[in-house]
Amino acid sequence: MQAAQGRLADMRVVLVCALLSLLSASHACPKECSCNSNTKVVDCRGQGLYDIPRRLHPDTQELYLQDNRIRGLGSMAFREIPLVRILDLSNNSITSVSPTALLGLRTLQRLSLAHNSLRELDKRLLGSIRSLSHLDLSHNSLWGLPGAMGDSLRNLSRLGLAYNRLTRMDRSLLEALTRMDSLTLRGNPWRCDCQLIGFKLWLETYLFKGGVVDEVLCSQPEDMKGRELQKVPYQLFHACMTTSYHYLFANIHHLESERLLRGHTHGNHAHPSSHTLHVPMAMGDGFGGGGAGGGSLPECEPKQRPRPVNLRHAIATVIITGVVCGIVLLMMLAAAVYGCAYAAIMAKYQRELKKNEELAAVRGADKARAAEKEPLENAIA
Repeated sequence: MQAAQGRLADMRVVLVCALLSLLSASHACPKECSCNSNTKVVDCRGQGLYDIPRRLHPDTQELYLQDNRIRGLGSMAFREIPLVRILDLSNNSITSVSPTALLGLRTLQRLSLAHNSLRELDKRLLGSIRSLSHLDLSHNSLWGLPGAMGDSLRNLSRLGLAYNRLTRMDRSLLEALTRMDSLTLRGNPWRCDCQLIGFKLWLETYLFKGGVVDEVLCSQPEDMKGRELQKVPYQLFHACMTTSYHYLFANIHHLESERLLRGHTHGNHAHPSSHTLHVPMAMGDGFGGGGAGGGSLPECEPKQRPRPVNLRHAIATVIITGVVCGIVLLMMLAAAVYGCAYAAIMAKYQRELKKNEELAAVRGADKARAAEKEPLENAIA
């Protein structure tokens, strides 16, 4: 009986030891990595890894995984290390990142995904992270960053976007980066057209406030290729104004067409018998139909329609407004020139007046000294 109890106790001891060893092994350092329990750093660089190593210690604060062969990050890929502050995944083969890959990493401060093959990032990727200060996405194939990601980047101080495929930047994202000190953008095919004016304005304001940017060189259009965006004068964006006027006229024409269409619709409902008259006229204008009135026009040649009165009035209003604004601008310019000339003349007059006063004072002093000398010389004589 006592022997049986002794064997049972031995079995319990063995079981407890096995459980303890299992628990310790579950948080042991992965064999491909080197771990420092004092600094809580795990270094897995250059080990040919295809996936994130498992059995990482939950207290890990720095994880280095660069120079491996990782191709993707799945959902909650770092759930074992919720306290990690530095995460380096540069120089891998990452092509996809799950929107929830970084879920739970609330203390993450530095993230590097440089030198990978990323084409896009989901706006939810950094959703729960508010402490991120350094983000390096350079040397990828990104076409842009979603504007909704700005809320997670408000504490960002350094952002690397060099050598991607960026042609423009989301203005709402940029305006969220209020604490950013350094921004790298070189090596992107920037398209310096009308849609980049907002980015140019933000860039100039950012530089004026002391921000640091390497360079933004235009790649398109051809006449701006190789020019630095912040040094391109606004006069070269004159085509944007023409585009705006064309857009305005197109909108006016569209609204007028809708109004006429609604008028025809109401007229058709009010006079059903006229339906056969209105429709052929409307269609005949676009196709040169085969009716009696369409025989004189070549086939498929659109008939010239007179502009509606309201459209002509709108265009005339725009032209008159432009002329008035031009006249006002010229008057303001003339007033400014006149003011500058008047100020220059008055300054010159004041200088001359002051000079004359100084000369008069000198002459008066000389006369006073001469008057004092004359009685003394007479007395000596």
